[in-house]
Amino acid sequence: MTQNAGWGSTGAPGPGGPGGPGVPGGAPHWGGWAPPPPPQPGTVPLKPLGLGDVVSATFATLGRHWKRLAGVMLAVLGLCLLVMGLLAGIAVAAVYDHIEPVFDPPYGQDPAAEHLTPIIVAGVTLFVLLFAVGLLSMAVVTAACPAVLQQAVLGRPTTFRATWRTALRRTPSVLGTLVLTGLIAGAPVLAAMAVWIPVMVASVSGGDPSPAALVLLPVLLLPAAAVSVWLGTRLSLAPAVAVMENAGPGTALRRSAALVKGDWWRIFGITLVGSMIAMSIAYMIQMPFQLIGTFGMIPIMAETGEVAEGSGPPTGMIVALAFAFLCIMVGGGVSQMFQIGYTQLFSNLLYVDQRIRRENLAQAILAELAAPAPAAGPVPSPTNPPATPPSAPPADTPADTLAHTLTDADAPTVAHSDRPEPRPEPETEPEPETEPDTLPDRPKDD
Repeated sequence: MTQNAGWGSTGAPGPGGPGGPGVPGGAPHWGGWAPPPPPQPGTVPLKPLGLGDVVSATFATLGRHWKRLAGVMLAVLGLCLLVMGLLAGIAVAAVYDHIEPVFDPPYGQDPAAEHLTPIIVAGVTLFVLLFAVGLLSMAVVTAACPAVLQQAVLGRPTTFRATWRTALRRTPSVLGTLVLTGLIAGAPVLAAMAVWIPVMVASVSGGDPSPAALVLLPVLLLPAAAVSVWLGTRLSLAPAVAVMENAGPGTALRRSAALVKGDWWRIFGITLVGSMIAMSIAYMIQMPFQLIGTFGMIPIMAETGEVAEGSGPPTGMIVALAFAFLCIMVGGGVSQMFQIGYTQLFSNLLYVDQRIRRENLAQAILAELAAPAPAAGPVPSPTNPPATPPSAPPADTPADTLAHTLTDADAPTVAHSDRPEPRPEPETEPEPETEPDTLPDRPKDD
């Protein structure tokens, strides 16, 4: 394969010569030769990846960079909950005077329209805003995963700050790809529902619902769902393209379709397996938290059964319910974080695999890693440049640096290795401070 080009000529020859054991300079012996392993500067081997390679590389990337990913996810989750809480509080405050007339109207009366309309408008507006905040948060997390994977493939370290800044910078493009992918992939299902709903309404309004209207729904949804899955798989690599290639939403969608073309079944099957692995592990992560919360409530619930009927709920029961709710929430949050991170990294590795197979990405990565240190990577870290420039010039141009530090401007030939006592030392320091004392010690010819 192309990713191994040049390794045979530069590697160490075998015991019998470059051809292999026992064959000096000739063909390799049939029983003592094995192909060299593919280069692996980071967590991903630079070769066409199979299912096992994708699974193991995803776990390796998570194991090495889980702190950065978890930090970004927790930061996004905290900001998301804060914004959602503020929006909910504003909505409740705006319609506070209409809540009681709507939800607790006088006996036998329906809520008045003047109270019901503001509640409906506030509810719809709040739903749209919460959906937008959730989608934006998902876009930030989706952008962070390719940013981490790109450095993991190159074998370069990264930081939370670098990952956060890269994710924020590419969030608009990733958000555009997510919105367009959802609209394009969901269009067949929406079209099927747009056809079925009027037919169902007309059937119900006639007084005698027709069974054909109910049968029409699966007839329309099955092919529509198949088309949606096909479109979603074609566009599944768009977020990785948007981050790793700094592409816009339209370009990312076109690139994803071009990379998936011809390998749709393979990518669909591997993606399905990766989703099943993520869901299974996420469920195993969440289950202990649920069991702890449930079993923690059993003793308290047994004691509360002996309390008098007229008394209120005891403090122990409230504490047990709060503990169970907290355990379930923590378990659900951790499992969701793992599922999102694993699924995104899994899909991004398929993008890397397709680039290796079709566009010789392995050779480009090896060439970039073999380039000098000043060469910038595809996604440079914003925090490292201040530390590298001072050390890079002395390593690259030692002669110029030494010449400028050891040579005086008026006497460039003083900086010679055979001259142990340079001239600038006795002149630069004593001359401005003790000029009257040094002049008698320095006799002059004229």
